[in-house]
Amino acid sequence: MKGLNPFSRISASPTRPAAGKPKEAAFDVTSLVSGPFGQADDAEEGITAPLDEKLRQAYFWIVNHAVISPHYDVEYNVSAPQPIQFGDSQTPLFLPTDQSYSSFILLPLLTFAARRKCLFIGGPGRGKTASALLMGLLGGYSPKEVRRAMQHGHPQMTVADLLGNPMPMDLMQAEQESDIRISWRRWLNMRVKIVDEYNRIPTRTQSALLTVMGDNYAEMFNQIHECPPAAWYLTANDDQGGGTYPVIEALKDRIDVVVQALPFNPRFLDELLLRIEEGVDPADCLPDALQFSEAEMDQMERSIRAVTLPAELRQRLEFFASQFEFSEYSGQQFEYKSKDTSRLAGVPRHQLAMLEDGRDRLADLGCQTRNGLSVRSLMSLIVYAKAMAFFRGNTEVELNDLTQMLPFVLHSRLFADADAPFFQQPENAALLSDKIGWLRHLFQLSCAEFERQGRHRKDEVAELKAELDEGLEGVSDKQCRKRLEQIERALHQMAAGNKLSGAVHDDAMTLKYLHQRYSNYQRWLSSQG
Repeated sequence: MKGLNPFSRISASPTRPAAGKPKEAAFDVTSLVSGPFGQADDAEEGITAPLDEKLRQAYFWIVNHAVISPHYDVEYNVSAPQPIQFGDSQTPLFLPTDQSYSSFILLPLLTFAARRKCLFIGGPGRGKTASALLMGLLGGYSPKEVRRAMQHGHPQMTVADLLGNPMPMDLMQAEQESDIRISWRRWLNMRVKIVDEYNRIPTRTQSALLTVMGDNYAEMFNQIHECPPAAWYLTANDDQGGGTYPVIEALKDRIDVVVQALPFNPRFLDELLLRIEEGVDPADCLPDALQFSEAEMDQMERSIRAVTLPAELRQRLEFFASQFEFSEYSGQQFEYKSKDTSRLAGVPRHQLAMLEDGRDRLADLGCQTRNGLSVRSLMSLIVYAKAMAFFRGNTEVELNDLTQMLPFVLHSRLFADADAPFFQQPENAALLSDKIGWLRHLFQLSCAEFERQGRHRKDEVAELKAELDEGLEGVSDKQCRKRLEQIERALHQMAAGNKLSGAVHDDAMTLKYLHQRYSNYQRWLSSQG
Protein backbone atom coordinates (compact mmCIF):
# COMPACT_ATOMS: atom_id res chain seq x y z
CA MET A 1 0.00 0.00 0.00
CA LYS A 2 1.34 3.43 -0.94
CA GLY A 3 0.87 4.85 2.54
CA LEU A 4 3.36 2.36 3.99
CA ASN A 5 6.27 4.05 2.22
CA PRO A 6 7.55 6.72 4.66
CA PHE A 7 9.13 8.65 1.79
CA SER A 8 5.72 9.10 0.11
CA ARG A 9 3.87 10.63 3.06
CA ILE A 10 2.50 14.16 2.91
CA SER A 11 1.39 15.81 6.12
CA ALA A 12 -2.36 16.41 6.23
CA SER A 13 -2.04 19.43 8.53
CA PRO A 14 -1.49 22.90 7.06
CA THR A 15 2.19 23.72 6.66
CA ARG A 16 1.60 27.32 7.72
CA PRO A 17 -1.77 27.80 9.48
CA ALA A 18 -1.24 31.55 9.83
CA ALA A 19 -1.12 31.91 6.04
CA GLY A 20 -4.88 31.69 5.83
CA LYS A 21 -7.89 29.96 7.33
CA PRO A 22 -9.13 26.91 5.43
CA LYS A 23 -12.41 27.32 3.61
CA GLU A 24 -15.41 25.44 4.91
CA ALA A 25 -16.04 22.33 2.86
CA ALA A 26 -19.13 22.44 0.66
CA PHE A 27 -21.65 19.57 0.80
CA ASP A 28 -20.53 16.68 -1.40
CA VAL A 29 -22.77 13.68 -2.08
CA THR A 30 -19.72 11.40 -2.17
CA SER A 31 -19.26 12.00 1.54
CA LEU A 32 -22.43 9.97 2.14
CA VAL A 33 -20.90 6.85 0.60
CA SER A 34 -17.23 7.25 1.47
CA GLY A 35 -17.60 5.49 4.82
CA PRO A 36 -16.43 6.45 8.29
CA PHE A 37 -12.74 6.44 7.30
CA GLY A 38 -13.09 8.81 4.34
CA GLN A 39 -11.75 8.21 0.86
CA ALA A 40 -9.06 5.80 -0.22
CA ASP A 41 -5.48 6.88 -0.82
CA ASP A 42 -5.88 7.10 -4.58
CA ALA A 43 -8.94 9.34 -4.21
CA GLU A 44 -7.04 11.70 -1.92
CA GLU A 45 -4.54 12.34 -4.69
CA GLY A 46 -7.26 14.14 -6.63
CA ILE A 47 -7.59 16.80 -3.92
CA THR A 48 -5.63 19.90 -4.84
CA ALA A 49 -4.26 22.38 -2.31
CA PRO A 50 -3.77 26.12 -3.00
CA LEU A 51 -0.58 26.61 -4.95
CA ASP A 52 1.31 28.32 -2.11
CA GLU A 53 0.32 25.49 0.24
CA LYS A 54 1.34 22.91 -2.35
CA LEU A 55 4.71 24.64 -2.72
CA ARG A 56 5.22 24.54 1.05
CA GLN A 57 4.23 20.86 1.09
CA ALA A 58 6.91 20.24 -1.54
CA TYR A 59 9.45 22.12 0.59
CA PHE A 60 8.72 20.11 3.73
CA TRP A 61 8.65 16.81 1.85
CA ILE A 62 12.11 17.54 0.39
CA VAL A 63 13.50 18.70 3.75
CA ASN A 64 12.05 15.77 5.70
CA HIS A 65 12.57 12.95 3.21
CA ALA A 66 14.82 13.82 0.28
CA VAL A 67 17.65 16.27 1.01
CA ILE A 68 19.24 16.27 4.45
CA SER A 69 19.68 19.99 5.10
CA PRO A 70 19.08 20.91 8.76
CA HIS A 71 20.35 24.45 8.18
CA TYR A 72 17.70 27.05 8.97
CA ASP A 73 19.64 30.03 7.67
CA VAL A 74 16.60 31.93 6.33
CA GLU A 75 15.25 33.16 9.64
CA TYR A 76 11.90 34.76 10.47
CA ASN A 77 10.82 36.07 13.84
CA VAL A 78 7.60 37.32 15.42
CA SER A 79 9.55 38.49 18.48
CA ALA A 80 13.23 39.17 19.05
CA PRO A 81 15.14 35.89 19.47
CA GLN A 82 17.58 35.50 22.33
CA PRO A 83 21.14 34.89 21.09
CA ILE A 84 23.25 32.08 22.54
CA GLN A 85 26.96 32.94 22.29
CA PHE A 86 29.52 30.29 21.25
CA GLY A 87 33.30 30.14 21.11
CA ASP A 88 36.08 32.66 21.59
CA SER A 89 34.51 34.83 18.89
CA GLN A 90 31.20 34.84 20.82
CA THR A 91 29.31 33.93 17.64
CA PRO A 92 25.56 34.18 18.32
CA LEU A 93 23.19 31.31 17.56
CA PHE A 94 19.61 32.53 17.15
CA LEU A 95 16.55 30.34 17.71
CA PRO A 96 13.91 31.78 15.31
CA THR A 97 10.51 32.55 16.76
CA ASP A 98 8.65 32.04 13.46
CA GLN A 99 8.77 29.41 10.73
CA SER A 100 12.23 29.50 9.14
CA TYR A 101 13.79 27.68 6.22
CA SER A 102 16.86 26.10 4.65
CA SER A 103 18.13 28.24 1.77
CA PHE A 104 19.48 25.17 -0.04
CA ILE A 105 15.91 23.92 -0.54
CA LEU A 106 13.94 27.16 -0.39
CA LEU A 107 15.77 29.14 -3.09
CA PRO A 108 15.55 26.39 -5.74
CA LEU A 109 11.83 26.06 -4.96
CA LEU A 110 11.29 29.80 -5.38
CA THR A 111 13.24 29.58 -8.63
CA PHE A 112 10.87 26.82 -9.73
CA ALA A 113 7.81 28.87 -8.78
CA ALA A 114 8.99 32.09 -10.46
CA ARG A 115 10.70 30.29 -13.37
CA ARG A 116 14.04 32.01 -12.89
CA LYS A 117 17.67 30.82 -12.93
CA CYS A 118 19.52 29.34 -9.94
CA LEU A 119 23.18 28.41 -9.52
CA PHE A 120 24.22 25.78 -6.96
CA ILE A 121 27.80 26.13 -5.71
CA GLY A 122 29.73 23.88 -3.33
CA GLY A 123 32.12 20.97 -3.18
CA PRO A 124 31.48 17.62 -4.90
CA GLY A 125 28.95 15.28 -3.31
CA ARG A 126 26.98 17.91 -1.40
CA GLY A 127 23.63 17.41 -3.13
CA LYS A 128 23.70 20.10 -5.81
CA THR A 129 22.73 17.79 -8.68
CA ALA A 130 20.31 15.83 -6.50
CA SER A 131 18.45 19.01 -5.54
CA ALA A 132 18.25 20.12 -9.17
CA LEU A 133 16.89 16.66 -10.07
CA LEU A 134 14.09 17.04 -7.51
CA MET A 135 13.06 20.34 -9.09
CA GLY A 136 12.67 18.51 -12.40
CA LEU A 137 10.45 15.93 -10.72
CA LEU A 138 8.23 18.70 -9.34
CA GLY A 139 7.77 19.84 -12.95
CA GLY A 140 5.97 16.57 -13.74
CA TYR A 141 8.83 14.62 -15.28
CA SER A 142 9.98 11.13 -14.32
CA PRO A 143 13.43 10.56 -12.77
CA LYS A 144 14.55 8.88 -15.99
CA GLU A 145 13.42 11.85 -18.10
CA VAL A 146 15.18 14.37 -15.88
CA ARG A 147 18.43 12.41 -15.73
CA ARG A 148 18.54 11.94 -19.50
CA ALA A 149 17.72 15.59 -20.18
CA MET A 150 20.37 16.92 -17.78
CA GLN A 151 23.25 18.59 -19.62
CA HIS A 152 26.67 17.62 -18.25
CA GLY A 153 29.36 20.19 -18.97
CA HIS A 154 32.67 18.85 -20.28
CA PRO A 155 35.64 20.36 -22.16
CA GLN A 156 34.69 18.77 -25.51
CA MET A 157 31.04 19.86 -25.43
CA THR A 158 30.05 21.35 -28.79
CA VAL A 159 27.10 23.48 -29.80
CA ALA A 160 25.66 20.41 -31.53
CA ASP A 161 25.97 18.42 -28.28
CA LEU A 162 24.02 21.14 -26.51
CA LEU A 163 21.35 22.03 -29.07
CA GLY A 164 21.05 19.30 -31.68
CA ASN A 165 22.34 18.09 -35.01
CA PRO A 166 21.50 18.89 -38.63
CA MET A 167 20.00 16.07 -40.66
CA PRO A 168 22.88 14.47 -42.62
CA MET A 169 20.88 14.12 -45.83
CA ASP A 170 19.92 17.80 -45.74
CA LEU A 171 23.57 18.76 -45.36
CA MET A 172 24.31 16.94 -48.62
CA GLN A 173 21.28 18.07 -50.61
CA ALA A 174 20.31 21.51 -49.27
CA GLU A 175 20.86 24.46 -51.59
CA GLN A 176 20.52 27.01 -48.79
CA GLU A 177 20.66 27.04 -44.99
CA SER A 178 16.90 27.31 -44.59
CA ASP A 179 16.53 23.87 -46.23
CA ILE A 180 18.56 22.16 -43.48
CA ARG A 181 16.39 20.52 -40.87
CA ILE A 182 17.68 20.31 -37.30
CA SER A 183 17.09 17.46 -34.90
CA TRP A 184 16.73 19.58 -31.77
CA ARG A 185 17.56 18.12 -28.37
CA ARG A 186 14.50 17.22 -26.29
CA TRP A 187 15.69 19.06 -23.20
CA LEU A 188 15.08 22.39 -24.97
CA ASN A 189 11.31 21.81 -24.67
CA MET A 190 11.31 21.04 -20.94
CA ARG A 191 9.90 23.39 -18.29
CA VAL A 192 12.82 22.59 -15.97
CA LYS A 193 16.32 22.74 -17.44
CA ILE A 194 19.47 21.52 -15.66
CA VAL A 195 23.09 22.17 -16.65
CA ASP A 196 25.58 20.32 -14.47
CA GLU A 197 29.10 21.79 -14.08
CA TYR A 198 28.42 24.65 -16.44
CA ASN A 199 31.90 26.08 -15.85
CA ARG A 200 33.43 23.14 -17.76
CA ILE A 201 31.67 24.10 -21.01
CA PRO A 202 33.85 25.66 -23.77
CA THR A 203 33.42 29.38 -24.37
CA ARG A 204 31.76 29.02 -27.80
CA THR A 205 29.20 26.58 -26.41
CA GLN A 206 28.60 28.92 -23.46
CA SER A 207 27.53 31.57 -25.98
CA ALA A 208 24.91 29.20 -27.40
CA LEU A 209 23.75 28.41 -23.86
CA LEU A 210 23.49 32.15 -23.16
CA THR A 211 21.08 32.57 -26.08
CA VAL A 212 18.81 29.81 -24.78
CA MET A 213 18.92 31.09 -21.19
CA GLY A 214 18.53 34.75 -22.00
CA ASP A 215 16.19 34.76 -24.99
CA ASN A 216 14.42 31.37 -24.89
CA TYR A 217 15.42 30.26 -28.36
CA ALA A 218 18.11 28.12 -29.97
CA GLU A 219 19.67 28.80 -33.37
CA MET A 220 21.61 26.59 -35.77
CA PHE A 221 22.11 26.94 -39.52
CA ASN A 222 19.77 29.91 -39.56
CA GLN A 223 17.01 27.74 -38.04
CA ILE A 224 15.20 28.97 -34.92
CA HIS A 225 13.73 26.75 -32.22
CA GLU A 226 11.52 28.53 -29.67
CA CYS A 227 11.84 27.24 -26.11
CA PRO A 228 9.10 27.43 -23.46
CA PRO A 229 9.59 29.47 -20.27
CA ALA A 230 11.50 27.35 -17.79
CA ALA A 231 13.17 27.22 -14.39
CA TRP A 232 16.92 26.84 -14.84
CA TYR A 233 19.38 25.09 -12.50
CA LEU A 234 23.13 25.21 -12.98
CA THR A 235 25.83 23.69 -10.80
CA ALA A 236 29.51 24.51 -10.23
CA ASN A 237 32.08 23.51 -7.64
CA ASP A 238 32.91 27.17 -7.00
CA ASP A 239 31.93 30.65 -8.14
CA GLN A 240 35.41 32.18 -8.29
CA GLY A 241 36.41 31.34 -11.85
CA GLY A 242 37.29 27.70 -11.25
CA GLY A 243 36.49 24.96 -13.74
CA THR A 244 37.94 24.09 -17.11
CA TYR A 245 36.81 27.31 -18.78
CA PRO A 246 36.10 30.76 -17.31
CA VAL A 247 32.41 31.59 -17.44
CA ILE A 248 31.62 34.55 -19.69
CA GLU A 249 30.31 37.58 -17.80
CA ALA A 250 27.06 37.77 -19.78
CA LEU A 251 26.19 34.20 -18.81
CA LYS A 252 26.94 34.89 -15.14
CA ASP A 253 24.72 37.94 -15.27
CA ARG A 254 21.75 35.85 -16.42
CA ILE A 255 21.81 33.88 -13.16
CA ASP A 256 19.23 35.26 -10.73
CA VAL A 257 20.25 33.61 -7.48
CA VAL A 258 23.22 31.70 -6.05
CA VAL A 259 22.79 28.98 -3.40
CA GLN A 260 25.66 27.46 -1.45
CA ALA A 261 25.56 23.78 -0.51
CA LEU A 262 26.33 23.66 3.22
CA PRO A 263 28.26 20.76 4.84
CA PHE A 264 26.57 17.51 5.84
CA ASN A 265 25.78 17.17 9.55
CA PRO A 266 26.99 13.68 10.66
CA ARG A 267 24.26 13.59 13.32
CA PHE A 268 21.91 12.67 10.45
CA LEU A 269 23.92 9.66 9.29
CA ASP A 270 21.00 7.42 10.28
CA GLU A 271 19.03 8.89 7.36
CA LEU A 272 21.71 7.74 4.94
CA LEU A 273 21.84 4.33 6.62
CA LEU A 274 18.10 3.87 6.10
CA ARG A 275 18.40 4.63 2.39
CA ILE A 276 21.25 2.14 1.98
CA GLU A 277 19.53 -0.65 3.90
CA GLU A 278 16.16 -0.16 2.21
CA GLY A 279 17.66 0.45 -1.22
CA VAL A 280 15.56 3.61 -1.55
CA ASP A 281 16.26 6.69 -3.65
CA PRO A 282 13.97 9.54 -2.49
CA ALA A 283 13.89 10.82 -6.07
CA ASP A 284 11.85 7.72 -6.97
CA CYS A 285 9.34 8.35 -4.18
CA LEU A 286 8.07 11.88 -4.85
CA PRO A 287 4.28 11.79 -4.32
CA ASP A 288 2.32 12.53 -7.48
CA ALA A 289 0.29 15.10 -5.53
CA LEU A 290 3.39 17.33 -5.31
CA GLN A 291 3.97 17.52 -9.05
CA PHE A 292 2.94 20.75 -10.79
CA SER A 293 1.22 20.82 -14.15
CA GLU A 294 2.11 23.38 -16.80
CA ALA A 295 -1.10 25.30 -16.03
CA GLU A 296 -0.24 25.36 -12.31
CA MET A 297 3.25 26.68 -13.05
CA ASP A 298 1.77 29.43 -15.22
CA GLN A 299 -0.72 30.36 -12.51
CA MET A 300 1.95 30.32 -9.81
CA GLU A 301 4.14 32.71 -11.76
CA ARG A 302 1.19 35.08 -12.29
CA SER A 303 0.35 34.93 -8.58
CA ILE A 304 3.93 35.83 -7.66
CA ARG A 305 3.90 38.84 -9.99
CA ALA A 306 0.61 39.96 -8.40
CA VAL A 307 2.18 40.20 -4.92
CA THR A 308 2.53 43.88 -4.03
CA LEU A 309 5.71 45.66 -2.96
CA PRO A 310 4.72 48.50 -0.57
CA ALA A 311 6.03 51.96 -1.39
CA GLU A 312 7.88 52.19 1.95
CA LEU A 313 9.84 49.01 1.18
CA ARG A 314 10.52 50.18 -2.36
CA GLN A 315 12.02 53.40 -0.97
CA ARG A 316 14.27 51.39 1.35
CA LEU A 317 15.44 49.37 -1.63
CA GLU A 318 16.02 52.54 -3.66
CA PHE A 319 18.12 53.99 -0.84
CA PHE A 320 20.14 50.78 -0.54
CA ALA A 321 20.82 50.56 -4.29
CA SER A 322 21.94 54.20 -4.43
CA GLN A 323 24.86 53.57 -2.06
CA PHE A 324 27.24 51.65 -4.29
CA GLU A 325 27.69 53.03 -7.81
CA PHE A 326 28.67 56.57 -6.86
CA SER A 327 32.34 57.61 -7.11
CA GLU A 328 32.90 61.36 -6.75
CA TYR A 329 36.26 61.59 -8.53
CA SER A 330 35.54 59.12 -11.35
CA GLY A 331 34.10 61.85 -13.57
CA GLN A 332 33.96 65.61 -13.96
CA GLN A 333 30.40 65.75 -15.27
CA PHE A 334 27.77 65.01 -12.63
CA GLU A 335 26.22 62.11 -14.59
CA TYR A 336 29.53 60.25 -14.93
CA LYS A 337 30.49 60.09 -11.26
CA SER A 338 30.24 56.31 -11.10
CA LYS A 339 32.51 53.36 -10.44
CA ASP A 340 31.71 52.04 -13.90
CA THR A 341 33.25 55.17 -15.45
CA SER A 342 36.61 54.54 -13.78
CA ARG A 343 36.41 50.81 -14.47
CA LEU A 344 35.91 51.38 -18.19
CA ALA A 345 38.80 53.87 -18.17
CA GLY A 346 41.06 51.41 -16.35
CA VAL A 347 41.75 53.78 -13.44
CA PRO A 348 42.77 51.86 -10.26
CA ARG A 349 40.38 52.19 -7.33
CA HIS A 350 43.08 53.07 -4.83
CA GLN A 351 44.07 56.17 -6.82
CA LEU A 352 40.53 57.54 -6.54
CA ALA A 353 40.30 56.57 -2.88
CA MET A 354 43.31 58.77 -2.09
CA LEU A 355 41.38 61.80 -3.39
CA GLU A 356 38.36 61.21 -1.13
CA ASP A 357 39.82 62.86 1.95
CA GLY A 358 36.47 64.32 3.06
CA ARG A 359 34.59 61.03 2.94
CA ASP A 360 34.10 58.78 5.96
CA ARG A 361 35.28 55.57 4.31
CA LEU A 362 34.39 53.50 7.36
CA ALA A 363 30.77 54.63 7.62
CA ASP A 364 30.02 55.07 3.89
CA LEU A 365 28.51 51.81 2.63
CA GLY A 366 29.63 52.50 -0.92
CA CYS A 367 33.27 52.17 0.15
CA GLN A 368 32.71 48.49 0.95
CA THR A 369 32.07 47.48 -2.67
CA ARG A 370 33.95 47.47 -5.97
CA ASN A 371 30.84 47.95 -8.12
CA GLY A 372 27.21 49.03 -8.16
CA LEU A 373 23.98 47.18 -8.89
CA SER A 374 22.65 46.41 -12.36
CA VAL A 375 19.03 46.74 -13.43
CA ARG A 376 18.79 42.98 -13.86
CA SER A 377 19.94 42.34 -10.28
CA LEU A 378 17.32 44.71 -8.87
CA MET A 379 14.58 43.08 -10.95
CA SER A 380 15.69 39.63 -9.74
CA LEU A 381 15.61 40.84 -6.13
CA ILE A 382 12.07 42.13 -6.48
CA VAL A 383 10.89 38.87 -8.07
CA TYR A 384 12.42 36.73 -5.31
CA ALA A 385 11.03 38.98 -2.57
CA LYS A 386 7.59 38.55 -4.13
CA ALA A 387 8.13 34.79 -4.46
CA MET A 388 9.13 34.60 -0.79
CA ALA A 389 5.97 36.45 0.25
CA PHE A 390 3.88 34.13 -1.93
CA PHE A 391 5.57 31.08 -0.43
CA ARG A 392 4.66 32.29 3.07
CA GLY A 393 1.04 32.80 2.03
CA ASN A 394 1.14 36.60 1.96
CA THR A 395 -0.10 39.02 -0.68
CA GLU A 396 2.38 41.75 0.24
CA VAL A 397 6.16 41.75 0.58
CA GLU A 398 7.50 42.32 4.10
CA LEU A 399 10.83 43.85 5.10
CA ASN A 400 12.20 40.48 6.19
CA ASP A 401 11.41 39.01 2.76
CA LEU A 402 13.77 41.57 1.24
CA THR A 403 16.34 41.06 4.01
CA GLN A 404 16.44 37.30 3.52
CA MET A 405 16.40 37.19 -0.28
CA LEU A 406 18.87 40.00 -0.96
CA PRO A 407 22.11 38.12 -0.06
CA PHE A 408 21.35 35.20 -2.38
CA VAL A 409 20.41 37.42 -5.32
CA LEU A 410 23.43 39.73 -4.94
CA HIS A 411 25.89 36.96 -4.05
CA SER A 412 27.67 37.09 -7.42
CA ARG A 413 26.69 40.64 -8.37
CA LEU A 414 27.93 42.90 -5.59
CA PHE A 415 31.63 42.45 -4.84
CA ALA A 416 33.41 43.42 -1.63
CA ASP A 417 36.48 45.67 -1.67
CA ALA A 418 38.93 43.77 0.54
CA ASP A 419 40.96 46.96 1.07
CA ALA A 420 38.01 48.89 2.51
CA PRO A 421 38.47 50.16 6.10
CA PHE A 422 35.29 48.30 7.12
CA PHE A 423 36.95 44.93 6.56
CA GLN A 424 40.10 46.00 8.44
CA GLN A 425 38.09 46.02 11.66
CA PRO A 426 38.73 42.71 13.52
CA GLU A 427 35.01 42.11 14.12
CA ASN A 428 34.27 42.42 10.38
CA ALA A 429 37.11 40.30 8.98
CA ALA A 430 34.97 37.14 8.73
CA LEU A 431 32.47 38.95 6.48
CA LEU A 432 34.98 38.89 3.63
CA SER A 433 34.48 35.13 3.27
CA ASP A 434 30.87 35.04 4.49
CA LYS A 435 29.20 36.82 1.58
CA ILE A 436 25.67 35.98 2.71
CA GLY A 437 26.32 37.45 6.16
CA TRP A 438 28.04 40.52 4.73
CA LEU A 439 25.26 41.34 2.26
CA ARG A 440 22.56 40.88 4.89
CA HIS A 441 24.53 43.10 7.30
CA LEU A 442 24.97 45.67 4.53
CA PHE A 443 21.22 45.89 3.96
CA GLN A 444 20.56 46.21 7.69
CA LEU A 445 23.08 49.08 7.93
CA SER A 446 21.37 50.76 4.98
CA CYS A 447 17.95 50.42 6.64
CA ALA A 448 19.33 51.92 9.86
CA GLU A 449 20.74 54.91 7.94
CA PHE A 450 17.44 55.25 6.03
CA GLU A 451 15.61 55.62 9.34
CA ARG A 452 18.29 57.87 10.85
CA GLN A 453 17.79 60.32 8.00
CA GLY A 454 14.02 60.21 8.56
CA ARG A 455 13.28 59.12 5.01
CA HIS A 456 10.55 56.77 6.23
CA ARG A 457 8.70 59.83 7.58
CA LYS A 458 9.31 62.40 4.84
CA ASP A 459 10.96 62.07 1.43
CA GLU A 460 10.61 65.28 -0.56
CA VAL A 461 12.16 63.85 -3.72
CA ALA A 462 9.71 60.93 -3.67
CA GLU A 463 6.81 63.35 -3.21
CA LEU A 464 7.92 65.52 -6.14
CA LYS A 465 8.37 62.46 -8.36
CA ALA A 466 4.95 61.09 -7.37
CA GLU A 467 3.44 64.43 -8.36
CA LEU A 468 4.90 64.11 -11.85
CA ASP A 469 3.90 60.44 -12.10
CA GLU A 470 0.27 61.55 -11.89
CA GLY A 471 0.72 63.12 -15.33
CA LEU A 472 0.99 66.59 -16.83
CA GLU A 473 -2.45 66.75 -18.36
CA GLY A 474 -4.29 69.78 -17.01
CA VAL A 475 -1.20 71.27 -15.29
CA SER A 476 -1.23 75.04 -15.85
CA ASP A 477 1.76 77.24 -16.58
CA LYS A 478 1.51 78.72 -13.08
CA GLN A 479 1.55 75.29 -11.46
CA CYS A 480 4.48 74.29 -13.64
CA ARG A 481 6.52 77.33 -12.54
CA LYS A 482 5.69 76.61 -8.91
CA ARG A 483 6.92 73.01 -9.21
CA LEU A 484 10.09 74.15 -10.96
CA GLU A 485 10.78 76.51 -8.08
CA GLN A 486 10.24 73.68 -5.59
CA ILE A 487 12.73 71.50 -7.46
CA GLU A 488 15.37 74.25 -7.63
CA ARG A 489 14.90 75.06 -3.94
CA ALA A 490 15.29 71.37 -3.03
CA LEU A 491 18.50 71.17 -5.07
CA HIS A 492 20.00 74.22 -3.35
CA GLN A 493 19.12 72.84 0.09
CA MET A 494 20.62 69.49 -0.84
CA ALA A 495 23.86 71.08 -2.06
CA ALA A 496 24.21 73.24 1.06
CA GLY A 497 23.35 70.69 3.72
CA ASN A 498 24.95 67.42 2.63
CA LYS A 499 28.22 65.93 1.53
CA LEU A 500 27.97 64.35 -1.89
CA SER A 501 27.12 60.68 -1.37
CA GLY A 502 25.48 58.01 -3.47
CA ALA A 503 21.98 58.73 -2.20
CA VAL A 504 22.43 62.52 -2.59
CA HIS A 505 23.83 62.04 -6.09
CA ASP A 506 20.84 59.94 -7.18
CA ASP A 507 18.38 62.36 -5.58
CA ALA A 508 20.01 65.28 -7.39
CA MET A 509 19.86 63.39 -10.70
CA THR A 510 16.18 62.63 -10.08
CA LEU A 511 15.44 66.31 -9.44
CA LYS A 512 17.31 67.25 -12.61
CA TYR A 513 15.13 64.77 -14.50
CA LEU A 514 11.96 66.28 -13.03
CA HIS A 515 13.22 69.79 -13.84
CA GLN A 516 13.80 68.81 -17.45
CA ARG A 517 10.34 67.26 -17.80
CA TYR A 518 8.61 70.36 -16.42
CA SER A 519 10.82 72.71 -18.47
CA ASN A 520 9.96 70.87 -21.68
CA TYR A 521 6.29 70.94 -20.78
CA GLN A 522 6.44 74.65 -19.99
CA ARG A 523 8.01 75.38 -23.38
CA TRP A 524 5.27 73.36 -25.04
CA LEU A 525 2.62 75.37 -23.17
CA SER A 526 4.26 78.60 -24.35
CA SER A 527 4.25 77.40 -27.96
CA GLN A 528 0.49 76.81 -27.75
CA GLY A 529 -0.06 80.51 -27.09
